[in-house]
Amino acid sequence: MSSTDDRRFEILRAIVTDFVATQEPIASKALVDRHNLGVSSATVRNDMAVLEAEGLITQPHTSSGRVPTDKGYRVFVDRINEVKPLSVAERRAILTFLDTAVDLDDVLRRSVRLLAELTHQVAVIQYPVLSTSRVRHLEVVALTPQRLLLVVITDTGRVEQRMVTLREPLNDDDLARVRTLFGTALDGKRLEEASAAVSQLVDDCPPGLQRPVLEIATVLIETLVERGEDRLVLGGTSNLARSAGDFTPALGGMDTVLDALEEQVVILRLLAHTRENDAVMVQIGEENAAENLRSTSVVSTGYGASGTFFGGVGVVGPTRMDYPGTMAAVAAVARYVGEVLAGR
Repeated sequence: MSSTDDRRFEILRAIVTDFVATQEPIASKALVDRHNLGVSSATVRNDMAVLEAEGLITQPHTSSGRVPTDKGYRVFVDRINEVKPLSVAERRAILTFLDTAVDLDDVLRRSVRLLAELTHQVAVIQYPVLSTSRVRHLEVVALTPQRLLLVVITDTGRVEQRMVTLREPLNDDDLARVRTLFGTALDGKRLEEASAAVSQLVDDCPPGLQRPVLEIATVLIETLVERGEDRLVLGGTSNLARSAGDFTPALGGMDTVLDALEEQVVILRLLAHTRENDAVMVQIGEENAAENLRSTSVVSTGYGASGTFFGGVGVVGPTRMDYPGTMAAVAAVARYVGEVLAGR
């Protein structure tokens, strides 16, 4: 890249940085006064004219300064060479805060609360995807001789409970045998493998247990097969009010963003692109497929452990966003959520 291109990028970077901080259009004089660009005001004005012609900045009003466009933000984000690591103290604080959570639900609630506080945006995290989990434990609890409670606990801390009503009562000895059969068949298996093991168990079970095993297996398979309605946890929705002026009225303003957040399927589709841990994705403005999020940016990544993807985590906010800081926060929280869940 030529020195002229480098200089123009530095001017773009300065405009992005100042606009994020002030929410005011940036004039050439302000750039010269605030930044050591090493060139004259005339050169800055000429470079701004080129950036505007390239669609990277725009003039919202006659005689006003310039603001970045979605394309300008994209060029800026693409030139962020690496995600800035958090300090040792920040990392320790995040890990301590998450590690003291009592269960999976608490870990996820704490994660979005922390991420919303770090970024001043709306934070969202997906519950661990069932198909990537392994069965850690299956508990079969007899509420009555004919009514059982099945509790499936995965290695990501996810807990699924189902009720089974048997046609015939089950005595204590048979209940113990059933519990051992299913526990042995499922222990340590990925959920897609566990489903197949349960199906095989129906064919191989001892005489006299075929009916209760079939009834329990039918409910378990429905539980183990991946479902489309994965849940999300959101936090920091009130942060949108701080940036109400950033949301384009032509695209419906802040109300459309709130509507999108209420429709979890929209956010799940955004997070569906984040299938890799440690790779931070940024979708800016018009890059978002959901029409009611066209005035926002979404910064997201995957979380997990040992190369296994558990789910997606990220933030939603205006395109006028501190991208380097937000990307660093999302990456850090994702990393530690994965470590905490893997260690439980």
